[in-house]
Amino acid sequence: MQNIRSFFLFTTGVALFALAALLTASLTVAFMGIVGAIAAGRLLSARLKPVPVKAKAQKSELRVWNDGRGTIIDL
Repeated sequence: MQNIRSFFLFTTGVALFALAALLTASLTVAFMGIVGAIAAGRLLSARLKPVPVKAKAQKSELRVWNDGRGTIIDL
């Protein structure tokens, strides 16, 4: 009877240890999958953002001439 009880306790302990190891491994894989999905989403969303265009003011040339009646300044 003592032998059967020891074997049962040993088997239960090994099964619980294996279950804990499997749970830890599956949670690790799930966490890495979530982190990978978030990283991929951030990478893709960064590529989809429109690139800001820097607008430069047109350089207007100051034109000055004299038409005979006075000086004309064209801004």
